[in-house]
Amino acid sequence: MLSPKPCERREVELAKRPPMDGRTIRDFEQLDHRTCVSICDAIGERLQQNFRPETELPPRLRELVDELRRRDSELH
Repeated sequence: MLSPKPCERREVELAKRPPMDGRTIRDFEQLDHRTCVSICDAIGERLQQNFRPETELPPRLRELVDELRRRDSELH
């Protein structure tokens, strides 16, 4: 009998696992708000560094983005 291919073995391994029990959600809930904000900020900074825009936005799109920022700041 032939042995299963690596991807087939992986499918069998995954099928044997119990369904997700929400453990990840419970672990996440243990993080306090300040820690969550710090993590989100760090991820955002890293993404901005790695994915800098190569060109300027078109003038109209820039106006719309500025308007969104202005309205957002008025709400907070």
